[in-house]
Amino acid sequence: MILEAHSKFPLSRAMEENLAMADNPWSNSYSAASAGAVLRNQFVAGMLNDGADTRSRAHSDEMLSEDGNAYAYSHPISRSFDSSASPGWAGAQGCVAPMKIAQVAPLYESVPPRLYGGTERVVSYLTEALVKLGHDVTLYASGDSETNAQLRAMCPRSLRLDAQSVDSLADHVYMAETVFRESAQFDIIHSHIDYIGYSFWRRMQTPHLTTLHGRLDIPNLLNLYREFNDMPLVSISTRQREPLMGANWITTVAHGLPEDLYTFRERPGDYLAFLGRISPEKRADSAIEIARRAGIPLKIAAKVDRVDLAYFESTIKPLLDARDVEYVGEIGEDEKNEFLGNALALLFPIDWPEPFGLVMIEAMACGTPVIARRCGSVPEVMHAETGFMVDTLAEAVRAVQQVHSLSRKRCRAVFEKKFTSTRMAKDYLAAYESVLRAECESEEAAS
Repeated sequence: MILEAHSKFPLSRAMEENLAMADNPWSNSYSAASAGAVLRNQFVAGMLNDGADTRSRAHSDEMLSEDGNAYAYSHPISRSFDSSASPGWAGAQGCVAPMKIAQVAPLYESVPPRLYGGTERVVSYLTEALVKLGHDVTLYASGDSETNAQLRAMCPRSLRLDAQSVDSLADHVYMAETVFRESAQFDIIHSHIDYIGYSFWRRMQTPHLTTLHGRLDIPNLLNLYREFNDMPLVSISTRQREPLMGANWITTVAHGLPEDLYTFRERPGDYLAFLGRISPEKRADSAIEIARRAGIPLKIAAKVDRVDLAYFESTIKPLLDARDVEYVGEIGEDEKNEFLGNALALLFPIDWPEPFGLVMIEAMACGTPVIARRCGSVPEVMHAETGFMVDTLAEAVRAVQQVHSLSRKRCRAVFEKKFTSTRMAKDYLAAYESVLRAECESEEAAS
């Protein structure tokens, strides 16, 4: 078997999970969920990543939680070097000069998205944080994006909502070529378009890194990352890395949100919330079952991609009942604030190796507890004070019954301490520093 022939990339736990159906009560649709997610993770619909560029110089090495259930950030490479060798920055303890940074976003959604869209939303949050910190940021994105950075429009509008767009790969290859051609004007290039730019980035002189935001337990990626093992990569959770532990990971940076984006609500509502995407691996059907067993109404705010339309019609639609389940469709940022903030709790019963789960920290920002299946990145994002991690439907129902024991103020406090866009920006600046150090050392060794 090919996988066994390469010890540098052993078969990981995440890949084993994806290659065989798990034998537990949640897994009756696991194979279909995995197959659907793999389709979406192609660059056309999901593997183009969500990321963000950042730069403030004070990097915090603290763990995200005291109980060990959160991100343990890997430390950037520590090397001695002359910081004056790089034109637009200083060391972590020094005075930060403005940097010229290129943020390369997926073109599938605008930055920020009008409705659903995790990757481009995070790119927006972090780009704006960098601009506030005084850096010169150029955002390569769709023409309908809105930013305080300099916008370099690569297509007239976001590709998902453009009826004339039939080949999104063409637009992304064109963007990668454009960034390559213009790369000399930047101090560093931060890509969020997955592997599409690797052949270009390898051949340019400007330092670069790529944040990966999708699932990586896909066998097709093994040969790719053996070849491109020189690409500096950032993960969004430590669990995300497991299928490709031999890749050139330089750090892990958790997502963050602007502190004033969501309104804290101290009084809980009387319904459970499910927010995101209708797809087999997101398990809206499990959320409906949990809510019905607990005897509490459920509101579902989610988009349905074309690839998931048949699943929605056959599996989810028959479960919708106006008396206890309300499907409100896809919602935007303003509606999300009300939807999450007025909920009793967020249900997150995923059935796949979730790379991060942005909706969990969106709920925390509102003060809303989260009830999530212990899967993927959940043990890293969740905190004992922000909700419950469960393994079965019965445990999830009991968690709903106990959710009033949690402090909504503490949920908000955990968000403010660990999941703001300012914190994310500082962590990315430390990652830039690591890449620039390595570049300086390489040049010194060659001279």
